[in-house]
Amino acid sequence: MTAPDRDALGTLLRHVLDTLDADVAAVHARLGLTDYRPRYSPVLRVLVADGPLPIRDLATRVGVTHSAASQTVAGMRHAGLVTLTPGADARHRIVTLTDRARTLLPAVEAEWAATTAAVRRLDTELPVPLADELYAVLDALRRRPLRDRIADTGLLPPAR
Repeated sequence: MTAPDRDALGTLLRHVLDTLDADVAAVHARLGLTDYRPRYSPVLRVLVADGPLPIRDLATRVGVTHSAASQTVAGMRHAGLVTLTPGADARHRIVTLTDRARTLLPAVEAEWAATTAAVRRLDTELPVPLADELYAVLDALRRRPLRDRIADTGLLPPAR
């Protein structure tokens, strides 16, 4: 597959993420981690560190939207990795790791460590470590969102 056009930034970012995820998923398959997706690891690691959490708190700790956390938790539940129980009110559901998830934990932790080491080696081939550049992008967009930068081109009438 060829890389997307340089100006198709969103497509390029998705292409990079898809490439990284596919490679990690291939490692998972070779390790026998069936029904396990790369996006599950941050959730699993937070639940190991912090114990059962409401989806809202889990989303905050992982750094994703509530919707993204809900979708990931649904996949993990389907794979038998977590259970959901009612929280303090009807809007909250508490996510808890299952015994199956705890059984997979050593392999997941070993993959996480190996992937972290591999990314550090990848960083030596890049002008700037990938995570540093991504954090710099996020910081710049927090200072001035892309929508405002697009408006600066004159495409849109001034905001009222």
